[in-house]
Amino acid sequence: METGSPDGTGIPGDELVWRGLRPALVRVRRLLLALWAGVLALATAVLLNLFAGPAWASLALLPLALGAWCWRLVERNWRSWRYAERADDLLISRGVLWHEETVVPYGRMQLVEVTSGPLERRFGLATVQLHTAAAATDATIPGLDPAEAERLRDRLTELGEARSAGL
Repeated sequence: METGSPDGTGIPGDELVWRGLRPALVRVRRLLLALWAGVLALATAVLLNLFAGPAWASLALLPLALGAWCWRLVERNWRSWRYAERADDLLISRGVLWHEETVVPYGRMQLVEVTSGPLERRFGLATVQLHTAAAATDATIPGLDPAEAERLRDRLTELGEARSAGL
């Protein structure tokens, strides 16, 4: 696939530099998965014990089995996320079974936000959210280092203003 160069020269054939997400995102998502699977298993056990009898309460292990399967998928999903800055646009690639590649032209960006919830801050993560002129092309990059997220926000804002100045 021919793409523009990462340094902004736009010369086809230059190697595209893809950046991945921080490994701490895997820990955050696995923590949330364990919490939700545990709560769901406990609720299932209590409800089945009350309404169907103690023998049926063993079905509460199903949410835990599903959680164990999803445990592995979290890392596979994390590995699939990457982004690259080209001369005229930002590429975001993600997905294991359903691969999705989003191309966001700098001139179409209207707003670039950096967010970080309490759990993300605890693990040193931030999310960059891109809002464009068309809502269907909004994009998100989770699991970034806060300094990288701010750098990316500033760069995308600068490039967006420069590209939209001629419109």
